[in-house]
Amino acid sequence: MESTVAQKLDALAKLQGIDSELDAIRKVRGALPEEVNDLEDEIAGYNTRVEKFNNELAALQEDINNSKEAIKESEKLIKKYEEQQMNVRNNREYDAITKEIELQRLEIQICEKKIKESHNRIDAKNIEIENTKAVASERMKDLESKKAELDTITAESQEEEEKLLSSREKASKAIEDRLLRSYNKIRTNAVNGLAVVAVKRGACGGCFNIVPPQRQADIREKKKIIVCEHCGRIFSDVDDIGYDDEKRKTRMRVKMEEKAEGME
Repeated sequence: MESTVAQKLDALAKLQGIDSELDAIRKVRGALPEEVNDLEDEIAGYNTRVEKFNNELAALQEDINNSKEAIKESEKLIKKYEEQQMNVRNNREYDAITKEIELQRLEIQICEKKIKESHNRIDAKNIEIENTKAVASERMKDLESKKAELDTITAESQEEEEKLLSSREKASKAIEDRLLRSYNKIRTNAVNGLAVVAVKRGACGGCFNIVPPQRQADIREKKKIIVCEHCGRIFSDVDDIGYDDEKRKTRMRVKMEEKAEGME
């Protein structure tokens, strides 16, 4: 059997009440959950940076090892060429071997320069790693402190929150999917988390814009779902108590002013 509009509005109002209680509990936590997430992301970023630095160190060390091997090869060739120089038959052969020796000595100088540059880069990279680790260590202390604070606050309201979440699940099942999706969408976009409100003192309980009398009458009848023309929130009912009380105060004030004028 399909629910009436009044029943749908009551179900939405009940869900809104549960969500508002959950919002109040989570509000006590303030920005702590976001701060914890941000710190975790920040520390993960530092760890990734250190890992990248270590990979660069490994690459630099490999370059050093390759340069050292190249030096050894050049030294072997120089020794070989020097032995060949002892057995040359003419000046042309001697000059050619001498040129090869000079080229290998130049190769050694280039490799030695590369090794020196790599060592300098390794020293600089190690300083960056130490600095990054130091910052990460400090941020880890902040994270542990924030987590402890959040855990304490969460533990205090955990049982109540679990009960409300269970109630919310039951309340959600009583609402048709299309209407529930609309409710969740409105609630997500609302600054105060209110998707279902009552008309109070002639105004929307969410954005406080005036609701025309005829529209209020339609809301009271609960024959169709009516939303605020300004903010899109769903109207559950009209709260006449506060409005009538305000009108009564206004009438009394007017009477007192008229009485005071008569005395004059």
